[in-house]
Amino acid sequence: MPSTPLPTARTSAVDDDNRRAFAPLPPFRSCLSCAVLCTLLFGLLLTLVVARWGPLMSLDTALAGALHRTAVAAPGWTRLNRVFSDWVWDPWTMRAVLAVVVCLLVRRGERRLALWVAATALTGTALQQAVKALVGRDRPVWPDPVAAAHYAAFPSGHALSALVTGALVLWLLRLAGARPLWRRTARVVVGVSVVGVSFTRLYLGVHWLSDVVGGWLLGGALVAGSAAVYGAYTSRTEVPGAYTSRTEVPGAAPRAE
Repeated sequence: MPSTPLPTARTSAVDDDNRRAFAPLPPFRSCLSCAVLCTLLFGLLLTLVVARWGPLMSLDTALAGALHRTAVAAPGWTRLNRVFSDWVWDPWTMRAVLAVVVCLLVRRGERRLALWVAATALTGTALQQAVKALVGRDRPVWPDPVAAAHYAAFPSGHALSALVTGALVLWLLRLAGARPLWRRTARVVVGVSVVGVSFTRLYLGVHWLSDVVGGWLLGGALVAGSAAVYGAYTSRTEVPGAYTSRTEVPGAAPRAE
């Protein structure tokens, strides 16, 4: 009687490689739904800001006043916030991070993905400036300001830039099949950066709370929409159900050829 062959054991390395090779991108519908939701919420917030809806204006004013009083009374803490706001999480710092990412993608042969990332980032800057110009919202005005800022207030460029940069980095790590530890660490860094820079803008008295939330929503809509379109495009040009970038990142094990 023929014996039943025993199941062959597979190494964890092979299993990990296969999971990376066939792990799909975030579903098109999920990204699209996120983009639509963020867009609708941004549109609602924009309407309330333009209409100067009383409860929203009251909340903005109350929070801004409380934080400004604290900033005036604590100059040391205010200087620290200015360092984080003007250097660590400044939009130009975020652009430099994305420039490095784009260069790495080009160096690894991912020119299409590099172009996509660059186009998304540039679109974010253009949208931010366009909305600022159209809305023309005044920034908070104080008799004893602790910081200064240019252009209109809504939406916050710092908040939008930090979210777009962080979300794009997380998306690229997902595409590259980075190990969970790297992705979890990146999520923490991105979360701290987005919340941190938003707090500094409020604390320094150069933005209203709704400006910051508007930056988050507009940035989220942009990146989610970009990821949805990229996923839809890639699924039509590569193997169905297994479209992933071949970009290698730190923390991703080499693939078996």
